[in-house]
Amino acid sequence: MKKRVLYLVKFYVATVLIFLVAKVFFILYHLGSQQFTVGDVFDVLRYGLSLDLSTSLYLLTVPFLLTIISLWVRIPKQVYRVYYFIAALLLALAFVADTSLYEFWKFKLDASCLQYLETPTEAMASVSTWYILFRLVVIILLTIAIYWVYVKITPLFPKLIANSQRLIATIIALLFIPLMGIGIRGGIDESTTNIGQVYYSQNQFLNHAAVNPVFSFFASFEHGEKDYYHYNYLNDETCEDLLRNVYTTESVDIDTLLTTQRPDIIVILLESCGAVFTELGGNKEVMPHLNKIASEGILFTQCYANSWRTDRGTVCTLSGWPSFPNVSVMKMPDKSQTMPSIAKTLKKEHYSTHYLYGGDINFTNMHGYLIATGWDQLTSMDDYSTEERNSSAWGVRDDITFETLYEMVSKSSSPYLFGYSTLSSHEPWKVPISQFDDEILNAFYYLDQCIGNFIDKLKKSKAWGKLLIVILSDHGYHYKDLDETNPLRNLIPVIWTGGAIKGPKYIDKICNQSDFAATLLGQMGLNHDDFTFSRDVLSQTYRYPLAVHNYNNAQSMIDSTGFILYDFDANRFLVRRSKNAEQMLQVSKAILQKTTYNLKNR
Repeated sequence: MKKRVLYLVKFYVATVLIFLVAKVFFILYHLGSQQFTVGDVFDVLRYGLSLDLSTSLYLLTVPFLLTIISLWVRIPKQVYRVYYFIAALLLALAFVADTSLYEFWKFKLDASCLQYLETPTEAMASVSTWYILFRLVVIILLTIAIYWVYVKITPLFPKLIANSQRLIATIIALLFIPLMGIGIRGGIDESTTNIGQVYYSQNQFLNHAAVNPVFSFFASFEHGEKDYYHYNYLNDETCEDLLRNVYTTESVDIDTLLTTQRPDIIVILLESCGAVFTELGGNKEVMPHLNKIASEGILFTQCYANSWRTDRGTVCTLSGWPSFPNVSVMKMPDKSQTMPSIAKTLKKEHYSTHYLYGGDINFTNMHGYLIATGWDQLTSMDDYSTEERNSSAWGVRDDITFETLYEMVSKSSSPYLFGYSTLSSHEPWKVPISQFDDEILNAFYYLDQCIGNFIDKLKKSKAWGKLLIVILSDHGYHYKDLDETNPLRNLIPVIWTGGAIKGPKYIDKICNQSDFAATLLGQMGLNHDDFTFSRDVLSQTYRYPLAVHNYNNAQSMIDSTGFILYDFDANRFLVRRSKNAEQMLQVSKAILQKTTYNLKNR
């Protein structure tokens, strides 16, 4: 019996040590992009230990059960080794995926990564072949190393000679099951083991480093698509009172920006183009054409992206719909097909609708969403030559697709609505020009050249006089140390230009990109009652200017009093820069509660 107990202790300790070593490598991998001290490394290990201990108990469950069974029958060593291989492979995959994805996503490994396995080519377009191959090699080596450790600590178990001894040992072992359950649960209190319990710092990177990636991955399933409506904080009356002046669906005494209520419309979603790359964010050099277009057109100076991914930002823009911390509406066909959209509304006004995207339009169910929400014609990478499809990592290069968009304008009859998503300003940042040493800035400079050429050509065309061109970003970008704790991370340029605008103007009201739909329809004199969560920011009914942003079970909010960021895993503020923070949090929670309830019932 002693051999069995010693084996289980060794397995458990070895697993905990494996998690601790993985955390050290996680921290060191991000040495160039994050600031921390040697003391921080030890704090990460100390504060994160509780999750490591709990997760290690999960992995101990199978060896524990096998050990009990081995009291009565001899178990072939191959049975243990099969489990060791599976456990080693899963741990290696978790460590490598968590460490690699964090530099792009800035949050810990969760189940959302599985959604991108449906279209692996698109999912891997951000990185090079060598990047993938190197990580495959690391996964193989890690799997072998972890497997070897587990094999080395496993003895051959002799059967106990006397049946009475076996029975006593079995009963004692079974009595330990509740203790293991308590350990996995994290104690006997009402609160169970959760990610937030290891958060200890104002530096979010250190909090994330402390989180066990395996626990994070499986815990995220608790907030999956079937449970996206779990944000239930307030009674219905309180929730409605808090939101009474937040969401209104009327346009009253609006400030008219257009020369016509029926312009031809082009909506251009710029990939990852946060305000940080423009003069709005203090940068005059990277996107000079866009800066000039903004100065000559209508610039919304305080518009914030609702979310952090293209699939979410697209729905927010085109459907005027909110984003959600843990799910993508675009990837939920049963829900996305019920969304309102500017395309659906304008089709009733006899507009033709056409959407252009140079990448794989099936990625994240984009094709299904667009078709279901009123876009009659779709152009994607499948409509280009093999050479053009391979002109960038994600598909057709932006200068090529901008030329397609110009041809669409030249050949179309009024009225029309064109949508277009760019793609070149995205990892791996490979573009055909070199202006800056910084590859990210260079990619946005290239995008700016494409925009400038496109607008210059349109100005010389007959179509210009009736055109309304709306240029905005699908989401911001975490450039350098710009993270979710800084509102600039999600500030995006929103520009209206074209011959259909009356003249230059700054709109300084705080708003979200999801407010574009109602604001546009309000300018056109069209009813937008079905855009429940989109607000006409130019209407007299827009009385409480605010913006929210969601990511990975957290939500930030900004209004005239300041800025807050609240983590729903940790159940605490990560940023609290407002004297009115508690009231802002109540409104923020009410927004989540009402929007998720609405989504659940669509």
